[in-house]
Amino acid sequence: MRTYIGHQRALSADDFAELALGTPVELWLGVKGETEEERAARLDAARDILAENPEMPDDLIRIAAGVVEAHPELFDVIPLVRPAHCRVARKGVAA
Repeated sequence: MRTYIGHQRALSADDFAELALGTPVELWLGVKGETEEERAARLDAARDILAENPEMPDDLIRIAAGVVEAHPELFDVIPLVRPAHCRVARKGVAA
């Protein structure tokens, strides 16, 4: 299955998110090992983008809902079998 956002093909989940957001995913989620200074700069940039695009959160929710509707199989949940609890036999006499 091929997924396109506009005229660009998304090759991975990260590509899809980046094309849908219009920004790199790392801008919103951060990167492992970033310094406090880098984090502050990243958050400032994210705030600026949200201030310039107040409709962005609504657009993202709309995109996410479209993905869920188009591909419900991505969200199938398979319950895991829980192991039976083992009871330990106690030796001795109850008082």
